[in-house]
Amino acid sequence: MRSARLFRWLFMLVILSMLPFSAFSQEDKQKEKPVYTFTIDHVVKRTPVKNQYHTGTCWSFSTVSFLESELLRLGKEEMDLSEMFVVRNTYPLKAQNYIRLHGNATFGEGALSHDAINQIRLYGIVPENVYPGLKIGEKRHNHGEMYSVLKAMLDAVLKQNGKKVTPRWLDAFDAVLDVYLGTPPKEFKYKGKTYTAKSFLSDYLQLDLDQYIEFTSLTHHPFYQKCRVEIPDNWSCNDNYFNVPLDDLEKIADYALTNGNSFVWDGDVSERNFSSRKTGYGIVPLKDWEDKTEAEKKVKITEPVAEKVVTQQLHQQAFNNFTTTDDHLMHVVGLAHDQNGNKFYYTKNSGGTDRKYDGYVYLSRAYFRLKIIGMMVHKDAVPPDIKARLNL
Repeated sequence: MRSARLFRWLFMLVILSMLPFSAFSQEDKQKEKPVYTFTIDHVVKRTPVKNQYHTGTCWSFSTVSFLESELLRLGKEEMDLSEMFVVRNTYPLKAQNYIRLHGNATFGEGALSHDAINQIRLYGIVPENVYPGLKIGEKRHNHGEMYSVLKAMLDAVLKQNGKKVTPRWLDAFDAVLDVYLGTPPKEFKYKGKTYTAKSFLSDYLQLDLDQYIEFTSLTHHPFYQKCRVEIPDNWSCNDNYFNVPLDDLEKIADYALTNGNSFVWDGDVSERNFSSRKTGYGIVPLKDWEDKTEAEKKVKITEPVAEKVVTQQLHQQAFNNFTTTDDHLMHVVGLAHDQNGNKFYYTKNSGGTDRKYDGYVYLSRAYFRLKIIGMMVHKDAVPPDIKARLNL
């Protein structure tokens, strides 16, 4: 009996001795300072963050978000436009390209900003509530099954063993899209008036899509001329990027943001030092992860780190060796700085608000320069000297 009471007493003593440490650890954790403290210097008007969820449609989400900000910049009302209407009208064009090139082309979920602009120009656009693109019994977008079915259809069409391709494959392809995304409306009502998607663009939104242009920075093409960017998602293969030095690319970005404009950023977010969910920032430390020792890899970042100086040569090298690839598009809406005065780009992502900064991420100057593939911006957001040199 005595030994039992002694055991209980010792057990309680151990538990009690742990409580202060546990409480202290929790309190200490709560008081832990963030690695980066950001202050926003310039920010444009923008619409709420959306969620592309399980789709490869960042190109549509980022470009539509950009156009929604453009409407606000032009003094128009806040709009929630349908990304999936743009996606629905893009897939058949990609499919025809894939078939005409006998499968020797990219057919995937991805595309680029000019694809969104081109399809809106061709087919117009509608409000989100007119065409939400949710016909699969889920509240969020998920295109995994749809894409697999579409790709299998196209590959089956190509496996004809010398036989003719029928004229009906595209009808079948469209039917699958309608099943998964919904049939695009021929007309709809908005504020008491009836519109088609094209008349809604021309008569109500009145956006001049010819004012939006794209830039890149690649040394294997001549500067201050248009070029084609050789990336898989550039399926339309247009020579529609103005190629400028990397310093000019940054100059365009800063001029745009300080003058009330935003832009679409296309680049690489596969880096270990980019996280929209945990850290909320993208940086380029001086030392690459693979060059660190095991001890260095275990060191926890507690304050802003020194970053690489990203030159034109380093940017081109990353493009050439595929360490910078085209894997994500986001909408850059502001300029910010950290506690040390270093510049960051305040960027609206399309992964929902369950993230570190409610769906936004901060890209350091080095990350912006190293990881950019291209950007889309309004012509008026280009600095006058660059605009004159390009005859814009």
